[in-house]
Amino acid sequence: MDDPFKSVADSQYTPPFFLRNGHAQTIYPAIARRVRDVSYRRERINTPDNDFLDLDWAITSRPAQRLVILCHGLEGHSNRSYVRGMARAVNAAGWDALAWNYRGCSGEPNRQLRFYHNGATDDLNVVVAHAAQQRKYQRIALIGFSLGGNLVLNYLTWHRAALPPTLCGAVVFSVPLHIPSSAAALAQPANRIYMKRFLKDLKVKITAKEFQFPGAISSDGYDQITDFEGFDDRYTAPLHGFADAMDYWQKCSGLNVLSDIRHPTLIVNAQNDPFLSPECFPVDMLARNDTVHLLTPRHGGHCGFPQFGCGGLYWSEEVACRFMDAAF
Repeated sequence: MDDPFKSVADSQYTPPFFLRNGHAQTIYPAIARRVRDVSYRRERINTPDNDFLDLDWAITSRPAQRLVILCHGLEGHSNRSYVRGMARAVNAAGWDALAWNYRGCSGEPNRQLRFYHNGATDDLNVVVAHAAQQRKYQRIALIGFSLGGNLVLNYLTWHRAALPPTLCGAVVFSVPLHIPSSAAALAQPANRIYMKRFLKDLKVKITAKEFQFPGAISSDGYDQITDFEGFDDRYTAPLHGFADAMDYWQKCSGLNVLSDIRHPTLIVNAQNDPFLSPECFPVDMLARNDTVHLLTPRHGGHCGFPQFGCGGLYWSEEVACRFMDAAF
């Protein structure tokens, strides 16, 4: 097979004239984009530890033999505009879409004390296995956004010995490949608006857990937390078996696994993404990698890449479909 990266390597993203920086390209799609012409069918499946995952299927009008599994970002869900936009785009390209919601992200608290994180690949494994058991798909691809990108990259390596033969590769966007430095970037004053929003949303989850598991978790003093280090030290790490935030970040950074990925994979990280540090652009590491390809457009923001006059299609969605058609 020819190098599938050739199909997207020369693709240039040109932002609208009034969205000229990474913050604008990040915020505008999040607050202004509406993707209404996607119809989901929800399915609930159980996990081995007596919890549940809610899956939202977007099925093409014609029977499809290809499926894309969509993995959202931190505090996202299947109805985020970037997820619905990608579901619509892959449907138009002849793929069914499965947008799954992480534990606690579907509108209902999950049953267990644990929730989700950058390395919770066991849940993704349950979803992929469930999709593969449908036996109607000859090819299954993964698309991940931000935290979901790390999840996909880790899954491709940590579960490599047991991946279904129908799994053909992945495309990931806006991935904090080096979580420690990305967490530091988000803690900067210029990114305060994002940090405050994330911590506010996460507080709702922690408060619900406190009610659900009295004595096992507490929100006392939560408002003293000002960054991800404070949150992950107090909650994510101890709830999921890590020593502390740094242990969690180092073990779950996608940068660690890039050389071990054996499926065609495209990473798209915009240079002006306010969430990403320089370490998230491993150009030299991937220069001679024939499997994992890195695309670093100058613009795009975080899970942004808005464009107009293309039938509602964003640039990221065009790139994902072009790469999948070439690689899978």
